[in-house]
Amino acid sequence: MTDWSPPRTPKGQISRVPHLPGLDGLRAISVVAVMVYHANNTWLHGGFLGVEVFFVISGYLITLLLIGEHERDGRVDLRQFWIRRFRRLLPALYAMLALLIVYLAIFMQQARGRTRGDIIAGVTYVSNWYQIWVGQGYTASEAFVPLRHLWSLAVEEQFYLIWPLIMVVILRRSSATLPRIGLWLFGVAVAIAVFTALVFRPGDVASACSPEDSYGYWRIAGRCISINDTLYLSTITRASGLMLGAAFAMVWRPVAIMRGPMRDKGHHLDVLAVLGIALLAIFSWKIHLSDPSLTSLTGSRFDPWLFRGGLFLTGIATLMVVAAVTHQRAFAGVVLGNPLFSWVGTRSYGLYLYHWPIYQIIRKEAGVTLSLWQFLLAMLITVPLTEASYRFLEMPIRKGAIGRWLRGERRRPSAQVVARRRRLAVVGLGATVVLGWAGVSVAMAPNRCVGQVECSLAEADGLVTEVVVTTSTAVPVIDPGTAGSVVPGQTTPPTEPPTTPAPTTTVPVQERAPISVGESVMKGATPQLQAGGFSVVAEESKQGNWIAQVVATLRANGEVGTTMVVQVGTNGEVTDAQYDEIMSYLPAAEVPEVVFLTVHANKPWIGPNNARIWSLPGRYSNVTILDWDGLVTSGQVPGMAGDDIHLGTAAAKQFYANYIFGSIGRNDLVQPLP
Repeated sequence: MTDWSPPRTPKGQISRVPHLPGLDGLRAISVVAVMVYHANNTWLHGGFLGVEVFFVISGYLITLLLIGEHERDGRVDLRQFWIRRFRRLLPALYAMLALLIVYLAIFMQQARGRTRGDIIAGVTYVSNWYQIWVGQGYTASEAFVPLRHLWSLAVEEQFYLIWPLIMVVILRRSSATLPRIGLWLFGVAVAIAVFTALVFRPGDVASACSPEDSYGYWRIAGRCISINDTLYLSTITRASGLMLGAAFAMVWRPVAIMRGPMRDKGHHLDVLAVLGIALLAIFSWKIHLSDPSLTSLTGSRFDPWLFRGGLFLTGIATLMVVAAVTHQRAFAGVVLGNPLFSWVGTRSYGLYLYHWPIYQIIRKEAGVTLSLWQFLLAMLITVPLTEASYRFLEMPIRKGAIGRWLRGERRRPSAQVVARRRRLAVVGLGATVVLGWAGVSVAMAPNRCVGQVECSLAEADGLVTEVVVTTSTAVPVIDPGTAGSVVPGQTTPPTEPPTTPAPTTTVPVQERAPISVGESVMKGATPQLQAGGFSVVAEESKQGNWIAQVVATLRANGEVGTTMVVQVGTNGEVTDAQYDEIMSYLPAAEVPEVVFLTVHANKPWIGPNNARIWSLPGRYSNVTILDWDGLVTSGQVPGMAGDDIHLGTAAAKQFYANYIFGSIGRNDLVQPLP
């Protein structure tokens, strides 16, 4: 029968792992940093580095445990090692997943299908690879992702599965070679860091790749794989911290150190610990994971300092602290091992496990920062839940309760015990039934959109008029002041657009259906605009060149409307030349009414773009401006999405459409807001 009882360690063993309260304290600091970062990354920009600290500690302790077991027994019992790891990790994980599945089935049915893949990946400990494959970057926003944090646990569990096999091979050789192997492992960590630095893609990376812009992406089996997200999430590239910890374990064994010349160097190590803590604090404050793109609305700009040495130096700083807190005569272990830090550190796994889903339930979607009061509320839920999990689930299993029960080590129960067991059986049966129902509900749920913006755009996807645009075809430019004239061979607008309004034609224009061309903001209101007789050509993440090409295609096909509504400039800078190119396809003689909407977002290019839009009526007599930016800024638009850019509700979409209808004198199309 499998032995589920905890392992015993002889006191005379020089590679044994004594209780190290200082490491619990270091875990406490790390998990608190991560939780603060996850709540609001403006509070602690680099708090995510706490995960790297965990990796180093895990590499150190697991390697030390394997060395100690081999020294004690002359072999490593892989089966028992993995059972102990599973017993340590699986109960709390599966309890969290069970609670989440029930919550989804009852309170968030819309997100059941979308979360199903994350649940399966979490159960099988492949969350990091799953997120890489489906494009769920660690910093991606908008969707409800209650299991995104499991990527780091997946990295560790994969390490627990593979590393013991490697250590068995290493330990078959003489233990005298361990320091030399430690140097080789340090070299592996350096090589991984160098590889990460070389592969990293600096600058702005779009949130999704396209044929026109695939910078920062690999194409694998027809999918776009983010390079920087892969570097951050993959087990291979994050093994640097694990290897640093493993290498250190081969040269720094706490019991053996006290038998050598380092036994009296505790105070020197305290200085090293202070320096290590200071470096970790500086890195946590200064280093960012990513910042918003400077050239596009939804892209990101990853911090080059992180990928070009930041992660590696975080590992080195962690080893400075580990060296001190594992030395029996260093004061650092006493300081970091204080009762409060020790309490938090021993529960760090549960705190990490439970806090993120609770954050997501409170804020509904990733990328939304928690307020201070929301953070405190999350802690009031997370801490008791973690403590209950630790006391009543994790510790009983780790102390061998299952083993004793399986071996029949139980006395004849009293009447009170029998009654209590019956009540527990009833509760357990009820919980099993509820979990079974919830599991089937999640398994059978359709894959629906999650989040206001995503659902808004998904609704419009089947409604947008298709216009084929090819970037390789040059479209002749029409002089905005001359009806129907084409400059032979010219493929760019005049370098000096007219400074005076072009004369208004008096030739009657045949009425054609109005057309609106724009980006994701306009796309969200597609059903409402189409209900008013508009044809809509709008797509997310598009910029000036694409809009100009769409208008050029419409013009070449003779499909421009007598009224054209254009909104462009939300996703990035649009130059005067690009606005003039758009207008070159919309001469006043054929398109007597061109309506431009100003754009709104908290981005540096919005102000200059709006200034260019406001300047258009001075050059083109058929242009009028609608100040969408002014309406949103003044709070007059009901139901904006959480990003304060897109149309979040039906009321916002109808308001947007009504604003356009009123501007073209079609008040009969205006509908009441839902």
